[in-house]
Amino acid sequence: MSEHLVPAPGTLTEAATAAPVPAAVPAHRDGNVLRWLVAYTASMLGDSVYYIALSWAAVQGGSPAQAGVVTAVSALPRALLMLGGGVVADRLGPRRVVIGSDAVRCAAVLAVAALVFTADPGLWLLAVLALVFGTVDALFLPAVGALPARITGRDQLARVQGLRGLAIRFASVVGAPLGGLGVAAGGAATAFALAGVLIAVSVPLLVSVRMREVPRGEAPAGKATAWRDLRDGLRYIRGHRVLGPLMLAIALGDLGFVGPLNVGLTLLADERGWGAPGVGWVLAGFGTGAGAAALLLAVRGHLPRAGYVAAGAILPGAVAIGLLPQAPGLVTAVADAALIGLLAGLSGAVCGALLQTTADPAYLGRVSSVAGIVSLGLAPLSMPVSAAAIGAWGTGPVFAASAAVCGLGGVVVLCAPHLRRAELPR
Repeated sequence: MSEHLVPAPGTLTEAATAAPVPAAVPAHRDGNVLRWLVAYTASMLGDSVYYIALSWAAVQGGSPAQAGVVTAVSALPRALLMLGGGVVADRLGPRRVVIGSDAVRCAAVLAVAALVFTADPGLWLLAVLALVFGTVDALFLPAVGALPARITGRDQLARVQGLRGLAIRFASVVGAPLGGLGVAAGGAATAFALAGVLIAVSVPLLVSVRMREVPRGEAPAGKATAWRDLRDGLRYIRGHRVLGPLMLAIALGDLGFVGPLNVGLTLLADERGWGAPGVGWVLAGFGTGAGAAALLLAVRGHLPRAGYVAAGAILPGAVAIGLLPQAPGLVTAVADAALIGLLAGLSGAVCGALLQTTADPAYLGRVSSVAGIVSLGLAPLSMPVSAAAIGAWGTGPVFAASAAVCGLGGVVVLCAPHLRRAELPR
């Protein structure tokens, strides 16, 4: 890869409209980054409220099975189209794609809110909304992953990952109760309207965010097409000495983590007699730990020996997952979940920061789309597998097997010398 980076011929860039962004200000005190952070948080809150509204409206309008189909409809286009979304983000620039995606999502949700308020359009409208939302998400998510490199310097990207983690934690804690309040106040129509307004808040804030001009990789020779861009992106990841093993480590970590901490936790609580409140307390412990890890990275901004830190968080985190079914009581389980959240949050933030700082900005949309496919496409497949396995063998063996899969991610980091020795920029 050439050291002097130029845009691909014919590729649309944001350089013409980009304004220089001072790099000396730490991200958590940079007004430009904070505007992006508020916009991102508002969008994530809108997402959380939207899913509550969609679930409620689907349950009210049909059978539980039909409601399940409606809420799952968005997953298919998101999984199928996300790689293409990464190509679009790299071609058009992530700022344009994020703003356009948020505008479309806002318009779709507000239109459905108006229709639900004035009539009973049926499940078909909800299915169409879910399909549109999932399709737009396939563009939105890779662009969101590629955007931080345009709003701050490389030395601040780790801190931005911590801030992003805090925003995700905040949205997950506040979004569901906010959606419930919307439903209680005026039904699904009010909740949809609230989701649309929250997403709408993000659009002018994103427009006001200044973009930096970033170096772009030299394009391979030949005519640039979307299909060629996709193949080049996958080839770039596969051949990269850090990104290739990093993607494998992320995939193993997510596959070993998602099943136990979702469906497995519910089954464990039922087995141990903790009930729904017990699930809530364990999840609160996990959220507290993950929030602490995000706060640490947001404030500190740099962790030396990032590759070793990632492996050093993944491996004990995997052990903590395996020990969760062995907890003698709820208090111990909550403490163990907090440790899992802390270590998983730390490893996830460090891996995300390494992805941001290592990838050539010309490929960052496609790199983010592959990471998204791993987390949102492959990892959820472990949930029904985990449920079936727990039914056959119990929680202990399945949590132990999941911990082993998760731990393999740490082994991959240690066995890949360039990833193991990877550093975050200062």
